[in-house]
Amino acid sequence: MINPALIRRTTQLLLAALLLAGSITQAEDTYHPAALLQELERYPHAVSIARKVETVRDHEIGLDALQKSSGDWIFRRSERLDGELARETWQIIDGFAARRVLQNLEAELAEAGAELLYSCDARACGPGAQWASRVFNQRILYGRADEQRYRVYAVSSAAGEFRVVFYSGARTTDRQYLHVDVLKLPPEE
Repeated sequence: MINPALIRRTTQLLLAALLLAGSITQAEDTYHPAALLQELERYPHAVSIARKVETVRDHEIGLDALQKSSGDWIFRRSERLDGELARETWQIIDGFAARRVLQNLEAELAEAGAELLYSCDARACGPGAQWASRVFNQRILYGRADEQRYRVYAVSSAAGEFRVVFYSGARTTDRQYLHVDVLKLPPEE
């Protein structure tokens, strides 16, 4: 004989599983890159040392290494975009490496379907001092050339269009830094 309580419980579990699957799909459809900043906020081995949110016009995002041309440091390829820019710099502590934290964040973006627009590592990125002071206005990011990493992602979701920029660097094993820019583009009219 079939137990009615068991049927009810099985039905409840199936409904809960379907609702959970639907909420996961919805979460993927409405992915918001600012979740990366919230994730770092909860990460026990990251300390926020600078934070800024502002509306920007004609904000330049480099899509290649910084190069010196006619005495100026420039990107030969870049995007100039308007939008809301959330910018945060983190110190990675307790012996953890900024590049490893960056790899985890990149994996999360890949799962969300982000498109990698540009990537460079170490000396291929150009001089770290220029990234730190001219691009991100955070001199603390300057470190060893072999430890710098720069990534630019395009993220499209129901929450909007975004550019996510990562820069990681290290001065020493105890002075590891990760910078994250999340630029929300205005809706197209």
